[in-house]
Amino acid sequence: MKKLFSCLSIIYGLCLLLACTDKKEKQIAANENWLKVSGEKIVNQKGDTVILRGFGLGGMLHMENFIDGYTGNEEAMREGLKKVLGEKKYNLYFDNFFKSYFTEPDAAYIQSLGLNLVRIPINYHLFEDDMNPRIIKEETFAYLDTVIALCARHHIYTIIDLHAFPGSQNQHWHSDNPTHVASFWLHKDFQDRALNLWEAIAKHYKKNAWVAGYDVMNEPAEPSGEKMVPYYKKLYDAIRKIDEGHIIFLEGDKYATQFDKFTEIWNNVVYTNHDYATPGFISGGDYPGITGNRFYNRDTLEHDFLQKSEFMFSHKVPLWVGEFGPVYTGDSLKDEMRYQILKDQLAYYNKYKVSWCIWLYKDMGLQAIMHQNDSTPYMKLVKQFLHRKDSLGADAWGSTDKNIRTTIEPLEKLVSKEFPNYNPYPNGANRDIALLVRHILISEALLPEYCNLFKNLSDEQVLALAQSFRFENNVKRKRLEDILTGKEK
Repeated sequence: MKKLFSCLSIIYGLCLLLACTDKKEKQIAANENWLKVSGEKIVNQKGDTVILRGFGLGGMLHMENFIDGYTGNEEAMREGLKKVLGEKKYNLYFDNFFKSYFTEPDAAYIQSLGLNLVRIPINYHLFEDDMNPRIIKEETFAYLDTVIALCARHHIYTIIDLHAFPGSQNQHWHSDNPTHVASFWLHKDFQDRALNLWEAIAKHYKKNAWVAGYDVMNEPAEPSGEKMVPYYKKLYDAIRKIDEGHIIFLEGDKYATQFDKFTEIWNNVVYTNHDYATPGFISGGDYPGITGNRFYNRDTLEHDFLQKSEFMFSHKVPLWVGEFGPVYTGDSLKDEMRYQILKDQLAYYNKYKVSWCIWLYKDMGLQAIMHQNDSTPYMKLVKQFLHRKDSLGADAWGSTDKNIRTTIEPLEKLVSKEFPNYNPYPNGANRDIALLVRHILISEALLPEYCNLFKNLSDEQVLALAQSFRFENNVKRKRLEDILTGKEK
């Protein structure tokens, strides 16, 4: 009898498991917008191919210096503003900043362009306090919920992108890294905390069909090359225990460019690279023409794209270009070349039928399709500061060292002479000198000047600054709009 009872219990348990699985599958199938991977394609529940194309919403739930106008990393900027504004005005500013940055007109505008995707970068600092680790701030989800709901209302999918990890997953400011060390890869506690956050995100959104999926780590850069894929497997398994339905997006190593450590294909996963064109950087040369020691034209850009996409194409799985796009200089001849870079990239994305997400939707006028007009309270406040940080080369993405070469060049020569074999990960000695001197030392020294601009402001003035980021206070980059909509080929 005991054996019979045991067998019946096992059968009953299996039946319950099958029933639960069937229920989950029916819930997903009931919403035809739910996306999944099918062979080389992303499809909805009707089996229609869905090519995701849209913008990255950097600057909101994850801030960056060139996007939002400050200098250095986000955490340091926030600490400085809190000291200047005080707790009450600090909270007033950021609550209204989040509520202003992406509203109904933003979603409607993106839909009007014929696009169907917004990638939403988030910073772990918003969801977890370093002094109270593993305790998720559930109230923060309200800001993310609002963006996702607005996009869904306009038939736009969203991808949640964890852009800044505890300890920083790469060496640069855009992972909110105040140092040049990616400590995330050196401490298990950081890794466990990030996994805990992804479990919370998966629980919160597992039933939301308009969330296309989870971009689990932005631009990892792991020096040994051995730790990323095993950690991805931990994240994948943890998320799948909670959420079996959503696509998981996995970026390559060394800033989403290297896939040589991937050895197998995982279920319902899209692999994603970032395809920044070298001549499109702030210091890029003519296009077509020479940048650095290399000639670039459409063929070389396409060659580079195919090289970093080889894993996806050879394994016949979907590809999503999670970031790309040139920066604009204000020089009409140079910017004409930048627009041509963009057109060439879009042409080969269309050729290979890949999904893409251009970086960026809003900023201070360097790269995005939207930027504030000069008359907003915020632009009036920071305009001179923007010129100052540009003159000092403190903005890693949007400035050069042309005005401080007399300082930088002797350091480069010294390191080259004394340490000829010094080649630090990820980009060599000269890039490390720029990082340590310009983007950390000078940026840290300059940051108080930004924060002091907020001194002695009234509640009304603080509110006006936050509301400067609203849609109606922005100017559209019309040429970029025409290219993205296909009006200009």
